[in-house]
Amino acid sequence: MNAQPKVVTRDEWLRERKNLLDKEKALTRQHDALNAERRRLPMVKMDDAYVFEGPNGKCSFVELFEGRRLLYVHHFMWIDSKDTGCPRCTEAADIGFTPAMLAHLHARDVTFAAVARAPWPRLATYRHRHGWTFPFYSSFGNPFNHDLRVTLDEAKAPVEYNFKNKGELVKAGVPEPMLKGDLPGNSVFLRDGNDVYHTYSAYARGLDQLFLPYNFLDLTVYGRQEAWEDSPDGWPQKSTYE
Repeated sequence: MNAQPKVVTRDEWLRERKNLLDKEKALTRQHDALNAERRRLPMVKMDDAYVFEGPNGKCSFVELFEGRRLLYVHHFMWIDSKDTGCPRCTEAADIGFTPAMLAHLHARDVTFAAVARAPWPRLATYRHRHGWTFPFYSSFGNPFNHDLRVTLDEAKAPVEYNFKNKGELVKAGVPEPMLKGDLPGNSVFLRDGNDVYHTYSAYARGLDQLFLPYNFLDLTVYGRQEAWEDSPDGWPQKSTYE
């Protein structure tokens, strides 16, 4: 049986809970301030005329916006060794990339799209197998993934991930063999007429809050049950995924 929190009286629990609530409120205010700072980030014009491919054939970068002002891109990882989609990206798509979620974004002038570098016929097959209807495009043959630093290939671009170069990543403990292929990321863009600007990207655990089950698990006594978490001795920690 797994270890458990100590049992206390209701009054003792309430006192501890109120102490935690003060910290939760402080974090909420800090999060609001961080979001406000994010909205004030400058942006960079995207100069490359990327060509993507989707259900309706080839399309331009501007066409991914579907006429809206903002575009959120989930960089859908592709596993070369198995020639298939990333299991975690697939879970995220099944859970979160739903018509209801897209409707909320559309109401605020935001288009959602997933982009992967596999050829479109492979993506089309994978998309059909999972019954997905969200916009899904192939960036095969263009440098989009490398430019946004979500596909690492030293033959095509210097290694950079999560705003660190190769030397910094290795020094931080990332094994060098891992610095190739696709890694987690998202990117956000703004359209002004036919001009596209890059406003934001996040990588690695910067995407945590977007994976809905984490928000539920973080509120439970055992958390996400992952090996990196700071949990009391005896708490279940089976996964090494971070």
